[in-house]
Amino acid sequence: MIDEKTMQKIRALESMYPDKRSLVMGALWVVQRDKGGTLTKEDLEVIAGILEISPVEVQAAATFYTMYNIAKPVGKYHIQVCANLSCSLLGAENLRAHLEKSLGIKTGETTLDGKFSLTTVECLGSCDTAPMMQINDDYYENLDTEKVNEILKRMR
Repeated sequence: MIDEKTMQKIRALESMYPDKRSLVMGALWVVQRDKGGTLTKEDLEVIAGILEISPVEVQAAATFYTMYNIAKPVGKYHIQVCANLSCSLLGAENLRAHLEKSLGIKTGETTLDGKFSLTTVECLGSCDTAPMMQINDDYYENLDTEKVNEILKRMR
């Protein structure tokens, strides 16, 4: 359930948009952050009610964008490795394999301690700094295994 404080945050955003429908991404973001990183089907339905749109419209936005986590909890650090052409050509597959080995998980899984989740995404929009990954809200670019090891070391 979405608490009153979160509802107030969503309502505070309404003045920024000429049409409530345009607020769907902002509302999803607020709810996900306030609820610890995961959205439920119920959350999508409540957001639809607030914005006066159908639940399927909210679900369409939530499933299209990789920044939303629906029903499957992610770790404290959600690592998203870009798998698009530029990143792939410059070694993203090797970085993903290195992360799997280093974390002891496969892509799509979360470490047993709940600290790290690893996913691949189609594009993070940073082709000129490939290969790259996003961890939570932060981009890490021009990566190699040494840089990845340093990043993980800081997070452990």
